Amino acid sequence: MAGTPRLAELRKWLAGRKIEHVVVLGANGTMGYGSAALFTQAVPKVTFLARTREKADEGLAAAVKQVRSPTVASRSGVGSYDEDLESAVADADIVFEALTEDLEIKREMFDRVEKVRRDDSIVATVTSGLSINQLCEGRSESFRRHFMGLHFFNPPNVIVGTELIAGNDTDPELVDFVEAFSRLRLGREIVRTFDTPAFAGNRVGFKVLNEAAQLAEQLGPVLVDRLVGPYTGRAMTPLATIDLVGWDIHRAIVDNIHQQVADEAHATLKLPDYMANLMDQGVLGNKSGGGFFKKEGKVRHVLNPATGGYQPEADIKVPELPYIEEVAHLHSMGRYREGMRVFLEASGEEAALARKVIAGYISYAFHRVGEATESITGIDMIMGAGFNWAPPSVLVDTFGKSEAVQMVEQAGLPVPPALVEAARSGEPNSFFNEPRVNIGKYFVAG
Repeated sequence: MAGTPRLAELRKWLAGRKIEHVVVLGANGTMGYGSAALFTQAVPKVTFLARTREKADEGLAAAVKQVRSPTVASRSGVGSYDEDLESAVADADIVFEALTEDLEIKREMFDRVEKVRRDDSIVATVTSGLSINQLCEGRSESFRRHFMGLHFFNPPNVIVGTELIAGNDTDPELVDFVEAFSRLRLGREIVRTFDTPAFAGNRVGFKVLNEAAQLAEQLGPVLVDRLVGPYTGRAMTPLATIDLVGWDIHRAIVDNIHQQVADEAHATLKLPDYMANLMDQGVLGNKSGGGFFKKEGKVRHVLNPATGGYQPEADIKVPELPYIEEVAHLHSMGRYREGMRVFLEASGEEAALARKVIAGYISYAFHRVGEATESITGIDMIMGAGFNWAPPSVLVDTFGKSEAVQMVEQAGLPVPPALVEAARSGEPNSFFNEPRVNIGKYFVAG
């Protein structure tokens, strides 16, 4: 569906069905308890289920701590799969699956759910990129009609961007209802995507993140995060983002894309060998105490991808890049177009490499229209609301259409036909037309 539904339309979709009980499977994991906490804002009863009641208790405690709301505890119950799944699922209006990102583990759980769920209950998965159709393959018509992906971004209480993915057999009216419920009751920014590997946000976002990880092998993490830093339109630098997400999650997403699709940027989606080797040694990012960066006391240390060792950041010398300070200064004054002109005109290999990464982001995003989303607006909104990155259309509008085309061409990347036509005709006047969004929040001074 193109565009954002109007309030009257959402209210119409919401009518006729009540959600009073949500069961969350995998409620001890970060996405599980974060999602469960979110549901407590909208429904009177949420059941946290995990392998054991103790694990579910841990999930509830983490949810209370995360959102600091007494509503979470007052509306929640806990249980285990063996003792409580049957009765809880039989009473649930929504069964929300948040297990580990493994196709067979999820399918085994759906075997159990299918046996006891009500015919009218919604079953949703928070998968970050597994096939919705494959997850419900071979199941009953009732299950398939009521099954869909509802991909929250972590942590759900902070990041409102959410992907809604229908399967081939999902009831369209039910998809409308879930969008209305998610927007009006959960406060989500919903983007409908097609059932493609990693959907839209992770497909585009992790392409950029993995390209940064590849570059770190030759340039080092400090320089890469400097080159693709906040001044390029993102709240957090790419390698710090991978550390936060977790190297294991990053690997699961890029491996899935690399194995499932062979698009024009296939090579940039191959996990670097050094990351695979270090993961074998237990390096997982922040969750393991360190990844590209780690703290020892108050001192930040930086990974040497070639050796696997670390050294204090202060000991690492990187080229002076005065253009970055100039761009950031212009951003701080709200002069975004001028700032990006400085970026486009900056000399040197480092600036050219930074432009290539950003050109790749724009090119890759526009080429996913029709494959991952119906329009570029869908990709724009999930990149903005899910990743807190400047949407690709915002960058094009800020650079200028002809300038964006030239940047992509100079990077040796395929230029999206929509950009070529816009540069030729001048239409549309702007690609990004969302009055609810203040684009200034994406151009961070730093």
